[in-house]
Amino acid sequence: MISQLSWKVGGQQGEGIESTGEIFSIAMARMGYHLYSYRHFSSRIKGGHTNNKIRVSTKPMRAVSDVLDILVAFDQETIDVNAHELREGGIIIADEKFNPKLPEGLKPVRLLSVPLTQIAEELGTSLMKNMVSIGASAAILGIPVDSFRNIVEDMFLRKGEKVVEKNMEAIKQGFDFVNNLTGGQLPEFQLEKADGSKRLFMIGNDAIGLGALAAGCRFMPAYPITPASEIMEYLIKKLPKFGGTVIQTEDEIAAITMAIGGNYGGVRTMTASAGPGLSLMMEAIGLAGMTETPVVIVDTQRGGPSTGLPTKQEQSDLNALINGTHGEIPKVVMAPSTVEECFYDMIEAFNIAEEYQVPVIVATDLTLSLGKQTVEPFDYNRIQIRRGKLLTGQELPEREQNDLFKRYEVTEDGVSSRPIPGQKYGLHHVTGVEHDQTGRPSESPANRKQQMDKRLKKLNGLVKKFPNPVLLDAPHDQADVLIVGVNSTGGTIQEAKARLEQEGVKVNHAQIRLIHPFPTEVLKPYVEKAQKVIVVENNATGQIANLIKLNVGYAEKIETVLKYDGNPFLPNEVYTQVKGLIKHGDYERIPQ
Repeated sequence: MISQLSWKVGGQQGEGIESTGEIFSIAMARMGYHLYSYRHFSSRIKGGHTNNKIRVSTKPMRAVSDVLDILVAFDQETIDVNAHELREGGIIIADEKFNPKLPEGLKPVRLLSVPLTQIAEELGTSLMKNMVSIGASAAILGIPVDSFRNIVEDMFLRKGEKVVEKNMEAIKQGFDFVNNLTGGQLPEFQLEKADGSKRLFMIGNDAIGLGALAAGCRFMPAYPITPASEIMEYLIKKLPKFGGTVIQTEDEIAAITMAIGGNYGGVRTMTASAGPGLSLMMEAIGLAGMTETPVVIVDTQRGGPSTGLPTKQEQSDLNALINGTHGEIPKVVMAPSTVEECFYDMIEAFNIAEEYQVPVIVATDLTLSLGKQTVEPFDYNRIQIRRGKLLTGQELPEREQNDLFKRYEVTEDGVSSRPIPGQKYGLHHVTGVEHDQTGRPSESPANRKQQMDKRLKKLNGLVKKFPNPVLLDAPHDQADVLIVGVNSTGGTIQEAKARLEQEGVKVNHAQIRLIHPFPTEVLKPYVEKAQKVIVVENNATGQIANLIKLNVGYAEKIETVLKYDGNPFLPNEVYTQVKGLIKHGDYERIPQ
């Protein structure tokens, strides 16, 4: 029996690839298995190769697997593009309709030609070939057909019992055909029994939406863009149930300015976008900084620049997130690395935005945003709502008729009291130009310096208060190598670390969760004590590595493992490249 396997389905976009993967995944999740999936898809409505790779395990894991056990192919292109991932002895379930052929030079694998389309058409529609393929996969794994009934009912019962039975029959016929072909279940594909525990199965974007809801967000203006749109779609369904609303704006400029307006009015408001939309928001982010208006922005990084690779993995927005706005404002840039962190970090983002009255950007990447994975149920007892110096509902001291409230009053911590519009005796001026303590425009050099110092000192103590600014797995006092990552690379680095440790290499791992202000003092001791620091990131210029050099130093010992072809790292890629950098360094004592 095996403790994990990797399964992939591929074909042309619009053929039901996503729904096929969804049905397979949900069935495995409901049995209690841990799952991690990655969708490869084209930036078009229909057509173009797409696939969904799903890793199933009896233990938690947070990375795409190196190899593939089972490939379900709806066309020859799927075999040509993906068959090289199959391990020796792996299986291809291919629709016999396209007369499948194995590419030359492929390691020994087994090709099962199954009449997926024919069976589906005989049952009424070729669309059901995905259900036939599910049955075929179940036969190899020894999963009973009835395991899929409740899923099929959830999907199709609204269309009637007849539709449910047709789909169940498609699964059964696919199961029976492959069962006869193989002579029964193949022992080498039999999974160990799962623990049966109930877990959430969700993408990072859903966790972000749920986290925003739990944080008290009640308004989201946004413009649809890959890979952020699911956040908007999630909140469109959920916010109205809690008295909130989502507005689809004409562009990202309108989205960010409406978000600033919502927060100015006292309503927790967020927006979400990707690199191109973030670029359009930069001037308004500066406005939020100058007017000290809290706002939460989610940036789901994708391939750039310009339109770039809308549906592919990259981590190249980091410089823009920190330095994109002109002038100098206090801002916070957070980087969750798991679905669980996406949920809790959204709550913290709203708290920080209001406590410090600054824009907070939560940066994810496409793999984390859209990769569906199992996660333990969230602990809602951990949720705390902290609104800082918001004065809503409080009686303000009486003022003379022409006196304005000191909205930007200079304080010891740099944060001023914040009334909401219409609050009695809270009248103040708001403008994007430099202003005095009441908000009235002022070009006085002394006032300018005073207000700049006030704003910029707000975040002085944030790093110490931030929950786990660097997530550390660092058991070695003197490490041979410190591997550093951000966002979705965390699980991949952990697997590579385990392989290196087995070979006698002392590896520490640091996953940076607070990008700005940079957690220098937290990371510095581990950089100092490591013989070599290797930064793993999905961009071409080593943006995180450069941040470490800038803030921590030790540039001579910092190297990078970079990938910017649109695909996420595989554990073996990190393992191989880190080992190569060690091997070619001054570390001959480390086993090779």
